[in-house]
Amino acid sequence: MERPGEGGEMAALRAAKRALRGELRQRLRALGAAEKRRQSRLLSRKVICHPKYQESKRIAIFLSMPDEIQTEEIIKDIFKQGKECFIPRYKPHSNHMDMLKLSSPEDISSLTLTSWNILQPSDDDSAREEALAGGGLDLIFMPGLGFDKKGNRLGRGKGYYDTYLERCMKHPSGKPYMIALAFREQICESVPVAENDVQVDEILYEDC
Repeated sequence: MERPGEGGEMAALRAAKRALRGELRQRLRALGAAEKRRQSRLLSRKVICHPKYQESKRIAIFLSMPDEIQTEEIIKDIFKQGKECFIPRYKPHSNHMDMLKLSSPEDISSLTLTSWNILQPSDDDSAREEALAGGGLDLIFMPGLGFDKKGNRLGRGKGYYDTYLERCMKHPSGKPYMIALAFREQICESVPVAENDVQVDEILYEDC
């Protein structure tokens, strides 16, 4: 049962998130390809030197959409360092996501392009290890539309990462360290959040 006023609060929160998503999408549309490449290269270097990255063996990372930090260089380094790499497979019309093992950077070219324009393993691909069916994850690199400096994250509204992190908490290896990768234009004064929205441990962007 909702407490008095709770329905109104939730509606206000949803409206605030929707407005901020619209503003952030505009900011990202205004960002040129060369600037995106520059910030992505800079962040790749920050990641590769990061102590949490260096000590992690099993790492989940997203395959970038055009309005996200490009993760290609980080993925290549994961394999170069002999670490294990896992990528999302999103289930449409739900908030279910798995993290499936990638065998090499070249393996990306064998993936299926979804209607959302995201590369991911196909639904009938059952040969890949799911991270939580094995040793869990040490580190997750998280995408998002916006972040504030307290670690609050504004996703795209589907809840994939929030529900996946709930599953991570139940795994014997425990909660992975969470690092968000962001363009400086995605850093906000404050991100509106509900109680069950998961905070990230750290946000990497140009000026941090």
